[in-house]
Amino acid sequence: MDEPECPGCRDAQKRLAELEARVAELTRKLEEATRAGKRQAAPFRKGPPKPDPKKPGRKPGDAHGAHGHRPLPPGSVAERHHAALPEACPHCRGPLIETGTAEQFQAEIPRQPLIRQFTVHIGHCGECGRRAQGRHPLQTSDALGAAASQIGPDAQAAVALLHTRAGLSHGKVAAVFDAVFGITLTRGASAQINGRAGTRLEPQYRRILASVRASKQLSVDETGWRVGGHNAWLHVWVGDEATGYAIDSQRSADALERAIGIDWSGILSHDGYGTYDRFGHAIHQSCLAHVLRRSRELLAEATRGAVAFPRQLIALFTEAIHRRNQLGARVESDAQQERQRSRFDDRLLALVRRPRVVPAYTTLAKHLRRHLEQWFTFVFDPSVEPTNWKAEQAIRPAVVNRKVWGGNRTRVGADAQGILMSVFETCRRRARSALEFVSDNLRAWGNPLLRAPMLLPTR
Repeated sequence: MDEPECPGCRDAQKRLAELEARVAELTRKLEEATRAGKRQAAPFRKGPPKPDPKKPGRKPGDAHGAHGHRPLPPGSVAERHHAALPEACPHCRGPLIETGTAEQFQAEIPRQPLIRQFTVHIGHCGECGRRAQGRHPLQTSDALGAAASQIGPDAQAAVALLHTRAGLSHGKVAAVFDAVFGITLTRGASAQINGRAGTRLEPQYRRILASVRASKQLSVDETGWRVGGHNAWLHVWVGDEATGYAIDSQRSADALERAIGIDWSGILSHDGYGTYDRFGHAIHQSCLAHVLRRSRELLAEATRGAVAFPRQLIALFTEAIHRRNQLGARVESDAQQERQRSRFDDRLLALVRRPRVVPAYTTLAKHLRRHLEQWFTFVFDPSVEPTNWKAEQAIRPAVVNRKVWGGNRTRVGADAQGILMSVFETCRRRARSALEFVSDNLRAWGNPLLRAPMLLPTR
């Protein structure tokens, strides 16, 4: 007869089977994460495809929506052409009888470059004898001789936009200008144009930083960058009216401190990175999206009773966000808002002060307790965002550029990168044409007859 199996052996076998299944599941997730990290073509992938996605295209019936039409191109008509009737019907070859005409418009890009010639008048002073020369409003430089052949201000602004905003490498910018506009450009010329534009827009950059410093709320973030093959960090600061960028060798908030000063006293929204704690006069709001994402990751790996802690965190933070969103236009007194925030603080403190067996839970609890006063600022002030989504959205185009051409080769290029990104993003926020604004500033540089346009009002 077989010996009866002892209860201890059955429990051990059951536990072994559970652990083997757990190891297999974690191995599968690790392989998926490893494969996903190698997919550089999808830096902001939203996850696996939906099981039952909606059918693409317009919907029939009332959900069809209004049709959009391209408006007539502005400006005067440069060319007029007639599309005459064919000699015979294309179907039966019968005679055609004209009954009227209709008009169609077309906006086309110029395939031939516009060549300008400036006759520069040169003279000297009758008293001091110093040399002088004329300057046309369309010129961007006084250089003559070997440097007399130049690129126009609109073309220079387009180079900066294609590289900095659209993310094209200098080689691709040169290829686009050659194929589309018929203008010969080298990689080095594209890099020089960007550097020159950064230098001439530096006064505008200082005004942007001044606007960031005067903002009542700041949303900040940072991401990895490369300068000359070495690791660096790209910082972004989204203020009330302007957005500033800077590339620094350190991830710490030293760059932000140089921009706004250590005694800045507004509302600072960030991802919870400890370096921002140095701003002791500011009111902090740590990003809840980061904590919720980490809690969901822990919940996905938890089993049995270990699911309680991440579930409680998700429920608490989600409740606080819903309360803020549901508040709407309803006005509460400062005392009511302070009581609500105190309740959320007390509930969070009760969760994080309990001892935890799982090491990852202990680490997260310490982080939450260390920054306890930074999680529910938005409950007291509904104008504060519970996440730093503004900074993360502002930094996304730069992340795409980094994946395309890796970063900057020189420190000068990195400085120009920060200046141009700040100007372009602030132009977008203020509904200004970045191409026109950069072109006007390039023409006004060194020209006493022109005044550079201002992007931000004088404070």
